[in-house]
Amino acid sequence: MNRFNVAVIAGLLGLAVVLGTVAATHTVALGTAQKQKANATVQSRTKQLAAYEASLKRALAKKPPALPAVPKTPAAPSAPAAQQRVVYRRPPAIVVVKHTHHGDDGYESAAGGGGGDGGGGDG
Repeated sequence: MNRFNVAVIAGLLGLAVVLGTVAATHTVALGTAQKQKANATVQSRTKQLAAYEASLKRALAKKPPALPAVPKTPAAPSAPAAQQRVVYRRPPAIVVVKHTHHGDDGYESAAGGGGGDGGGGDG
């Protein structure tokens, strides 16, 4: 290998190292920005939940109105009612007709046998 090839390969490796370093620092910066954004989101959500908790505590502190009195109903008859008779009726059967081709396609009718065309001869 001559010196020119060695210099080109060394230059390409140096360029790769520089680009890799730039990419790594960019990735780290993105992670930091995302973490800050996540922290802000968590803080805002915590504030919302604290406000909701305070509203629930205020609602719990209020006493609900008294329930109305239960009306008196007449006593049920002592004799049990006759049980209803249950009649089960089966649904009608479902019949599925699937036409199949049993290999009887009429080619044998020329020979005088088989065939589904009703003819039995030379035609």
